[in-house]
Amino acid sequence: MSHEYDEDAPSKTQRKREAEALQALGEELAQLPADVLGTLGLPDRLCLALEQLNSIPTHEAQRRHRQFIGKLMRDVDPAPLQAFIEAHKRPSREAARLFRISERWRDRMLEEGDPALRAFLAACPGVDADALEETLHAARQGRAGAPKRLFRMVRAIVEERAASGAALLE
Repeated sequence: MSHEYDEDAPSKTQRKREAEALQALGEELAQLPADVLGTLGLPDRLCLALEQLNSIPTHEAQRRHRQFIGKLMRDVDPAPLQAFIEAHKRPSREAARLFRISERWRDRMLEEGDPALRAFLAACPGVDADALEETLHAARQGRAGAPKRLFRMVRAIVEERAASGAALLE
């Protein structure tokens, strides 16, 4: 009995890894909203299978359906889909920048107190100064939940100013 071995062919283990990677990518795609899936240019059969995955009630049926999605994924180039998923998962740089600005203002207010609050209010006219001052004082006194409330208030103000195109002090 003669077995011919093709050195260029991937091993069984490698083929299995690739199939599992395609299945995992399919599962991530299934988490996307249907309107986003429609923009990816996927085959109709694959889109339908992705939409059906979350409506399948039993674990075993879902496992078989994920395998089916993996099979359908073989006909699609995974590289652009993987790049789309990564970009979709990653928070935008602007959101991260606004988060850091908010953190710095909150920390500065907690450390410096009223001078930092006055600087923030000068940079952000039209803000409810009384509510912000009251929350800052509660946070500096160590009241439970006050530092989080202060951060949420500052973050909302920073994001609102950024959305309106107003300049932000960093």
